[in-house]
Amino acid sequence: MNGEKGFTKLNETDSLCDMLAAEKQLMSLYAAALYEGSSKSVRRQFLSNLEGVASSQYDLFTQMSARGYYTPAPAEKCMIEGANDKFKKQAKSLKAQ
Repeated sequence: MNGEKGFTKLNETDSLCDMLAAEKQLMSLYAAALYEGSSKSVRRQFLSNLEGVASSQYDLFTQMSARGYYTPAPAEKCMIEGANDKFKKQAKSLKAQ
C-alpha cells in the first residue's frame, strides 16, 4: 500500500484480497441466514443470494490464481486421510447414539 498526502491506496493484490475476504464473509452470512430462515420463500432467496456470491467468489479466486496472488498449498495425503478418519469416527459415534 502506498501513502500519498495522507491517503492510502490499495494495490491490485490488496484490492483483490480485500474483495475475496468480503465475498467469503458474505457467503458465511448468507449460509447462516439460510439455515435460520423460517419460510421456504425466504430460504430460496438466501440460497439464490448465496449462489450468486459463491459465483463471484470463485471468479475472484480464479483471477487471483491466474495472476499468482492466491496459490493454496496442496493438502498432503496424510492430512486428507486424517480428516477422513476423524469424520468417519464422528459418524459412527452419531449412529451409535
